[in-house]
Amino acid sequence: MIKKILAVVITLFISSATFAQKNNTSAYSFFGIGDKNNLNTVEQLSMGGVGVALNDVYHLNFSNPASVASLSFTTYTLAIENKNIKAQDSNSKQSAAATYLSYLALGVPLGEKGGLSFGLLPNSSVGYSLVSNVLDTEDVLTEATLYSGEGGTNKVFLNFGYKPFKGVSVGLQGNYIFGKIENSIINQTADALLATKYETVSNVKGYSLSIGFQYEKDLSDKIDLSFGASFDLNNTTKTKGNEYLYSVSLGSYESPRDTILSINSIGELKSPIKTTLGAGIGQKNKWGAGVDYSFQDALKLEGSVFNSYSKIAYDNYSKIALGGFYTPKFNSISSYWDRVTYRAGLKFEKTGLLVDPAGTGNDFTAIDDFGISFGVGLPLSQQLSNINLGFELGKRGNTNNGLVKENYFNFRLSLSLNDKWFKKLEIF
Repeated sequence: MIKKILAVVITLFISSATFAQKNNTSAYSFFGIGDKNNLNTVEQLSMGGVGVALNDVYHLNFSNPASVASLSFTTYTLAIENKNIKAQDSNSKQSAAATYLSYLALGVPLGEKGGLSFGLLPNSSVGYSLVSNVLDTEDVLTEATLYSGEGGTNKVFLNFGYKPFKGVSVGLQGNYIFGKIENSIINQTADALLATKYETVSNVKGYSLSIGFQYEKDLSDKIDLSFGASFDLNNTTKTKGNEYLYSVSLGSYESPRDTILSINSIGELKSPIKTTLGAGIGQKNKWGAGVDYSFQDALKLEGSVFNSYSKIAYDNYSKIALGGFYTPKFNSISSYWDRVTYRAGLKFEKTGLLVDPAGTGNDFTAIDDFGISFGVGLPLSQQLSNINLGFELGKRGNTNNGLVKENYFNFRLSLSLNDKWFKKLEIF
């Protein structure tokens, strides 16, 4: 038993080094501390991200800390994701892709009324490379600017859930956020021997708390009705790093020359409380459907790290997700495909990000996101473990006012492995 726990803990925290990978290809990951990741399992994302009211004795649920109280088996899960983006503005199109390890987590039941889970999740991601060219009246290139960035933040979490009364679960989750982000801008004019490079390197740290509850009621012998809510409490993520401005020679490799600026910089991302409410209905191990609604006041950026973000602002965030699953016959012996779980869903998301390409502060456009998703859960030889495949198609942003529209396709793969770690000693 102890060896199993130690093996999983070592795997989780050694894998934090693996999370330092390129896991985004979006131009919108430039802003703040990057794109905020969907902190859901592949099973949930295949249903549009629904899950705050749903619980499962076989799978982890990252949407609501209270859900871990329903676990009946020790559950280990990990996932990979492949992102494909086709971006376009009013003048050109570009494609990009990235594949990365998405999450690692372990959940353990604590008796019949409690459970705990811990793991490592991607919190935000930065990954972009954009070129802006200036042409003269004869279409001759006179100036080129390269914008690039990489890195992001990860989240280590520890979650406890408990059932104080029949049908009621509550949970508390603590999170530690950490990471490193690098952004750079290289500008080269046709009549200059050297280019100019502006670079920021920021280390990010923060703490946050989440709480949640779930309530489940039997409407009949087969049908259950459930409600849930989760709250990500107010938190501040701090950044500390350096800003550099220097000349550089561009050849087969980048050769820095004279340093013009080198200063320390700080910043803060203040996140108000985020609330998610949900409701679900279904039959255990057969079918289920749910709807989630999330909302949050506008984020706030402060400090010298974010002083150059004159082209963005933040508005209130909101998201509606709908989805569900269907399993023909969970315990079928004669048909493998009857034991397969089929999932589908959709989402409408107002990200809260506002962009003004001109930087005048007078023409901000909201960046909204719409996606549809579907997937399957394929049982392994052991009935309770499975492989989950998820697919998502969507669109974010638009080409108005010089902005970028992104059409994306995401493929996700996860393993959900179940085992009985704590067994009563039987004497014959």
